[in-house]
Amino acid sequence: MLKKVKQILCVKEYDAQYVEVGDVDTEKIPDGQVLVKTVISSVSAGTEKANYIGEKHVWGNSDYILPFPREIGYSSAGVIVGVGNGVDCVNAGDRVVVSRFKAKHKNYFFANQEDLIKIPDGVSDKDAALAFIASFPLGGLRKVKLEIGESCLITGLGILGQFAVKFAKAMGANPVIATDPNPARRKLALEMGADYAFDPLDKDAVNNIKAVSGGGVNTAIEVTGVGVGLNQTLDCMKPLGRIALLGCTRNSDFTVDYYRKVHSPGITLVGAHTNARPRFDSYPNYFTQIDEIDVILKLVASKRIVLKDVVSEVHKPTECTTIYDRLVNDKNFPVGLQFDWIDE
Repeated sequence: MLKKVKQILCVKEYDAQYVEVGDVDTEKIPDGQVLVKTVISSVSAGTEKANYIGEKHVWGNSDYILPFPREIGYSSAGVIVGVGNGVDCVNAGDRVVVSRFKAKHKNYFFANQEDLIKIPDGVSDKDAALAFIASFPLGGLRKVKLEIGESCLITGLGILGQFAVKFAKAMGANPVIATDPNPARRKLALEMGADYAFDPLDKDAVNNIKAVSGGGVNTAIEVTGVGVGLNQTLDCMKPLGRIALLGCTRNSDFTVDYYRKVHSPGITLVGAHTNARPRFDSYPNYFTQIDEIDVILKLVASKRIVLKDVVSEVHKPTECTTIYDRLVNDKNFPVGLQFDWIDE
């Protein structure tokens, strides 16, 4: 049976469209692959904005400019509607999350069986569609080797920062401190489990953070993606503190006083880009992408973590042009926004 394949594409800079990109035969699946029907996909605001506006640093290599049209999206939940020869780990009808950035904002797509993570019973599609995104802050927290009772600062409260708050709380951080200039995001962070939420633009922000953390924080997840955010995070650290650089600081027009802020106090800076993961085997503090997503889905299934409470808007893919215009121009763009593909 032929199915129309539809997808949200960045056709050119500042132009996102929902278009038909061809047909797929549900009975002709490549060997070792499955055909997935997307149910829900989630917007990853930072990465997708970079794609939408033509940011050249999308893939971490400043010399490479990804051409248009650009596929966008990577975190979704779907159901398998066809299975190719040689697939033995899943069946048609299984609900899955697909790793390694194979899932786009697209109604149908092929995926290799080794990239699939089955969604446990009791986990909603809405939650599952956020698991890939949530794997980034959890990976960052692993890399700073957070121990129960240590303080943790999360700077930048977009979707990654909000999930970092959740996981830091679950891992026993005390206190969990969050910062963002947006008061609505600070309020949400408190609802997510932060003990304190401060405005980083407040002249007393650093002193306030040091006061509630007993002289400085042990660990930090830097998710602002701007140089001033990293500098302020460094100012908040205790000696021998550890910082995971989770935000993509694509603008390099800033400087760090490495002697006074890093070298002398013995601060550890760890690159936490998801590409810096082991591909095949997990080991302490460094989980593979697939293992991380599987852990998160199991945490949701056991009701230890809820992801979907960050989502405030769900839209049809046909609304994508308006959504991506808002992503660029609306300072109050939702932390969590998803597309509903059920009828597409």
